[in-house]
Amino acid sequence: MKWFNNFRNVKYLLVVVAAMIAVASLFVSNGFVDRLKLEEKNKMQVWASAMGSLINADVDEDVKLELQIISSNKTIPVILTDDKGSIIQENNISIPANADSLAVLMERVVDMRKKGNIIPIYMAGVGEQYVCYDDSNILIMLSYYPYILLGVVLVFLIICVVAVVSSKRAEQNRVWVGLSKETAHQLGTPISSLMAWVEVLKDKYPADELLPDMQHDVERLQRVAERFSKIGSNPEHTTEDLVSVIEGAVEYVKRRSPSKVEYVVEFPKRPLLVRMNTPLVEWVIENLCKNAVDAMGGSGVITVSVSHDEHNAYIELSDTGKGIPKSMRRRVFEPGFTTKKRGWGLGLSLAKRIMEEYHKGKIFVKKSSVGKGATFRLELKK
Repeated sequence: MKWFNNFRNVKYLLVVVAAMIAVASLFVSNGFVDRLKLEEKNKMQVWASAMGSLINADVDEDVKLELQIISSNKTIPVILTDDKGSIIQENNISIPANADSLAVLMERVVDMRKKGNIIPIYMAGVGEQYVCYDDSNILIMLSYYPYILLGVVLVFLIICVVAVVSSKRAEQNRVWVGLSKETAHQLGTPISSLMAWVEVLKDKYPADELLPDMQHDVERLQRVAERFSKIGSNPEHTTEDLVSVIEGAVEYVKRRSPSKVEYVVEFPKRPLLVRMNTPLVEWVIENLCKNAVDAMGGSGVITVSVSHDEHNAYIELSDTGKGIPKSMRRRVFEPGFTTKKRGWGLGLSLAKRIMEEYHKGKIFVKKSSVGKGATFRLELKK
């Protein structure tokens, strides 16, 4: 049961089942086709023998059996030719309207001969004639059946995988959204209490130098709770200067980073106006900066650059950390995926949700080299 609950194992199981169905259907259907083809060949051998007996029969000889065998062929296309290739008789041949019947028949004869579907019969006093035949419509349809079934199985597999992916993603989203809202709810009461105590302390110790920092930290907690509360809802978008927002977020993390971490910023001229939800975009930048600090082990260079074109604004954040292996570049955005000893693996998955679902933008690993660092790229519509 534990193995089956693993998402990747379910996908592999679906692929294996679909492949087994496809292989089994191809094997069985090809067996039917081969048997039917052999049966039709035997029928044409009997038909050719009956035709030969009829042609060589005496005037007073009873040929009812031969005529019955010849007339019983209602499905297999047959063309009788002489030794020079001239057409004597045809049966079960479909000729398109307004087409040259002789040309169509001659083309069919050539095709039948290429396939080796030809049976010689001897006619007394004249020489050999040839029975040329082709596969019946039933045999042709049956030969196509395995590939049609394969297509159906492929469509079934795609639908199953999409359904499993959608179900898994929806389940993950519900879990993370619920966790985010519950976190915001649980933070609400102590934050309100802290805000009240800060006001009390202001009244009692108005000249205390630590109170402004304390108030700033409480306000910061309130913003964090506000960010979590917005997950799963439709946050409001306002037109803001992206450069100022990024600069503020970087500055906040910079003050709390180890002294050996150097920040390099490359910003264009202001303002760069973008419609966005400022608290959520700030959260994404702060999260990427904190991940970069962890990846560098508290020592290195973080470069944050902002650029734009006519339609989009671009944010690139590079570090000189341990980098991300190519096999993990997509997985880093999956909920629960983390390489840290401590962590829930929520940061990048929520960042992806904020960028792609709430802002209709993009976030991805632009480049990465193991041991040299990684670059994340964010795109927002102007």
